[in-house]
Amino acid sequence: MTDTPQKALIYCRVSSTRQKTKGSGLDSQEHRCRLHAATKGYEVESVFPDDISGSGDFMKRPGMVALLEYLDKHPSNNYVVIFDDLKRLARDTMSHLMLRMTLRQYGADVECLNYTFDDSPEGEFVETLFAAQGQLEAKQGKRQTIQKMKARLENGYWVFFKPVGYRYEKAKGGGKILVKDEPLASIVTEALEGFASGRFQTKAEVKYFLESFPEYPKGSNGKIHNQRIEDLLTRVVYAGYLECEPWDVSLRKAQHEPLISFETYHKIQERLKVRANAPQRKDINKDFPLRGAVVCADCERPLTACWSKGKTKHHPYYYCVTKGCPSRSKHIRREIIESEFEELLKSLSPSRGLISIATTMFKKLWDHRRTYQKARQHSLKAELAKIERHVNRLLERIMDAELPSVVKAYEAKIKTYEEERLLITEKLSQCVKPVRSFEQTLRTSLAFLSNPHVLWASDRLEDKRAVLKLAFTDRLIYRKNEGFRTPKTTLPFKYLGDLCAQNGSMAEREGFEPSIRFPRYSLSRGAPSTTRPSLRKVRNNNILRPKSKAYIYINSRWPMLAKSPGICRLSHARYIRRDSGDEV
Repeated sequence: MTDTPQKALIYCRVSSTRQKTKGSGLDSQEHRCRLHAATKGYEVESVFPDDISGSGDFMKRPGMVALLEYLDKHPSNNYVVIFDDLKRLARDTMSHLMLRMTLRQYGADVECLNYTFDDSPEGEFVETLFAAQGQLEAKQGKRQTIQKMKARLENGYWVFFKPVGYRYEKAKGGGKILVKDEPLASIVTEALEGFASGRFQTKAEVKYFLESFPEYPKGSNGKIHNQRIEDLLTRVVYAGYLECEPWDVSLRKAQHEPLISFETYHKIQERLKVRANAPQRKDINKDFPLRGAVVCADCERPLTACWSKGKTKHHPYYYCVTKGCPSRSKHIRREIIESEFEELLKSLSPSRGLISIATTMFKKLWDHRRTYQKARQHSLKAELAKIERHVNRLLERIMDAELPSVVKAYEAKIKTYEEERLLITEKLSQCVKPVRSFEQTLRTSLAFLSNPHVLWASDRLEDKRAVLKLAFTDRLIYRKNEGFRTPKTTLPFKYLGDLCAQNGSMAEREGFEPSIRFPRYSLSRGAPSTTRPSLRKVRNNNILRPKSKAYIYINSRWPMLAKSPGICRLSHARYIRRDSGDEV
């Protein structure tokens, strides 16, 4: 009868996934353990690898949990657990002792290639010392790593996992530095600037915008978690700065290129503090871009939309669902309301002459702003000097303060001043030269003003929603079979519309009273010209009345005697012909 060989299990561990994928630590550990098992005549049944740190709770290691479950399923085999080094078992004393006790309860023996276990009191004491030494080395290594990372942060280099929109490259002086990772960098920039400007009213809109790009990283369900949007909006690293409060690294300028300005970052933080006024509905999709933007003319509640099932296909409709509304459940075909909306957009397009006038005005304003920047530069420098004086005073007070609460309050105030100083410094750098030229800055704006329908014709839902926000200040009112009411447009379209519809002249320089007076005529004095009708003076009320009924008299002190449209009320007596409108 032959003896049954002793069965053994191998446990291997490395500290990170990177060591598992790029190194050969697990393979080399398994190879040495198999050689040890062959020397002892053991039969290796299974190998349990781990790629997680040895510090902390060993029940959080998948490989160790699988090993203990395997021992629990085979309680009568009395396995020998083999591992490469004592530090592979655990890196802190408490975890080491608890793990040894757990393995002993399952009836398993342990063997280490670099250490011989001894169950005597002296052996347990030495084993505890070795475990404590492993814990000491782990904590020392952690401290050295943190010190190096902190020093790197203080020099302006990001040392943590790369943010979305950046990637690491080797720096000239050694180490690595963040650089833009296109096209993700442009996507993140558009999302952050859109939230700061109000294009995206809520974090949900930012989430929907980012999810529309296939290249943006998402979760396993194809969605972006809300916490990732929160982290994206609150990370100062995108503004070219960095800080780490747990390591006492204050806010400072970073070495990498920013995606947004520090001023834009501050606008984002201010918007996060207040509640959004117009949250986007979750059920808005490409099928019904006007949902939520058009209201019923009877109840002034937003119209909803749906697909209605017909005999052969589905039909899209907009309709009102308000109880008691006369227009409730009166469906409006999508092609009708959206075609009328497109005609409304086309009617907003001004003429080329007005666009030329607007371009000239913007150009003059642009030149004026450049002149103004020089004066603003002196103002910002004075404000910066004022902040420096405040900081110096607070530092002097900290030296004299004794209470920790007072010192903490002074430090918080200094931090606020430092953020203001960084913001003013950035504004000073922007005062030197415009980031973009006049043509680059206003090209997109003027293109949209000249024809907003082009952007609406885009296939992207975000572009259609942007048209609604950029062209109209309020929701559109719609009545079935009548169409849209006069919309409330934004200031650029309102101004250009007023210019287009204007039918008058500018007020005279002296004021609303005309500077040229008509001569007075007496009863003995005739008209000076035969081209005008004769006039006579009525002395009792001191006004002039026309002889002919073909003329209409208008006086600012009296009600208008003629209600004909287009006649303006003036501040003194003047005469115009009813048929031609010529002034007398």
